[in-house]
Amino acid sequence: MNSSLQSPIKLACVIDDDNVYINLIKKIVDIKKLSENLLVFKNGKEALDYFIPILENISEDSFPEIILLDLNMPVMDGWNFLREFTKIKTGRSVKTTIYVVSSSINPYDVERAKSYSLVSDYLIKPVNLQKFESLFNKNSA
Repeated sequence: MNSSLQSPIKLACVIDDDNVYINLIKKIVDIKKLSENLLVFKNGKEALDYFIPILENISEDSFPEIILLDLNMPVMDGWNFLREFTKIKTGRSVKTTIYVVSSSINPYDVERAKSYSLVSDYLIKPVNLQKFESLFNKNSA
C-alpha cells in the first residue's frame, strides 16, 4: 500500500455539542484523510461511558490518538471530563493527545486547560485548516 494515501491517525475523537462544528470536522478529516475513523460524542459523559471499559481492558487500538475537547457542553462539560479522565487514565499507558477546542478566549480558561498534563494545547474556534491539519500530522510522527 502506498503510505502517502494512509491517514496519519487510525482513530480520532471529537467531544462537542455543536453540530455545525462537528460536521465541519468530519468533512475536513474525510477530505484531507486525517484519520481512518472519527468518534463523536455530544458531551463528556458519553465519552467517558465509552472510554472507561476500553481503559479497563487496556485496549489501546480502540483508543483515540487525538481527542478534540470542547469546554461548554450540557450534561458533562469539558472541565469535568478532564478531571474524571485524568483519574481513570492514571497509571495506564494509553497514548492520547487532548486538544481543548473552545470559543472561550478567557485567559483563565487557557491557563486552566494547560494546567492539565494531558492537554497538549488550547485552540480557539474557529481553528484554521492548516493548524487543524498540523495537529493530526504532528500526532502521527
